[in-house]
Amino acid sequence: VQLVESGGGSVQTGGSLRLSCAASLNPGDTYCLGWFRQAPGKEREAVALIYSEDRRSYYLDSAKGRFTISRDNAQSAMYLQILALTPDDTGVYFCAAGTTRQWPARYEYQYKYWGQGTQVTVS
Repeated sequence: VQLVESGGGSVQTGGSLRLSCAASLNPGDTYCLGWFRQAPGKEREAVALIYSEDRRSYYLDSAKGRFTISRDNAQSAMYLQILALTPDDTGVYFCAAGTTRQWPARYEYQYKYWGQGTQVTVS
């Protein structure tokens, strides 16, 4: 399984970005898919999750109303749309996939597969 992020970059406050994650997941399996963020000097945290079976979603409080997580039906890609970016959104964003049945799966150890990360810088 490989996960590859793209779409990061440098944007001004108030701008928007759409992060993509190309995934080689088995479309017949059920996954919890997530976007995690690691801000400078901070631990990695889950900002948005989606459960592949029923598309239920979870958002970090600071992400609610601005972040939207989605995936395609073939589980070959997942996305994170971010609106109204602020400097607090700065960090490396990682996509992740795991087979845990726990919900919401907000912890790193619950994910087996990780992308390499994409940098988002908001100034």
